[in-house]
Amino acid sequence: MVSFQPLTDAELDRLSEILSRFGTKDAMNLEQLDGFLAALIAGPDDVLPSEYLPEIWGDGMVNEDTFHAQPILQDFLSLVTRHWNAVSQMLRSGNVYTPRLLENEQGVSHANDWANGFLRGMELRREEWARLLNDEENGGSLVPIFALAHEHDPDPELRSYDKPIARNCVKSLLSDWRRE
Repeated sequence: MVSFQPLTDAELDRLSEILSRFGTKDAMNLEQLDGFLAALIAGPDDVLPSEYLPEIWGDGMVNEDTFHAQPILQDFLSLVTRHWNAVSQMLRSGNVYTPRLLENEQGVSHANDWANGFLRGMELRREEWARLLNDEENGGSLVPIFALAHEHDPDPELRSYDKPIARNCVKSLLSDWRRE
């Protein structure tokens, strides 16, 4: 088995900076990207880069100013591919997958963006994921992800809990879906 080196902190910072250049409201941040890739990798069908890259930058067309120089585009594609490979290796290894979570100003990771990224990945293969969701034996494994994704939804009907999820439970919730 080929071993893929996870991105270094400097490379993650570079990827995060490139993601911030997209500037659309639907463009992903690093945490969303990590959840998105996890869903694509764990999903029932392969998804080609030509299909998932526009979802990352949040638009069918990328603003040419974002990639004003060819090296930035190449760097972006290289970093996304390496991150894909590292996440894939971790998910397929059977080891506990630790999501890439961003911290707020107080140093707290909420994981809502990761969960929303995961749901965006599921959306690319909605019908195939629906089979798992409707499976009584295994469908419950996705409940923690839906709970985090909708934790602060303006529609109270979509929230799984009446109070925010305790922050010390977030990583545990996310790692549980992988084990079931």
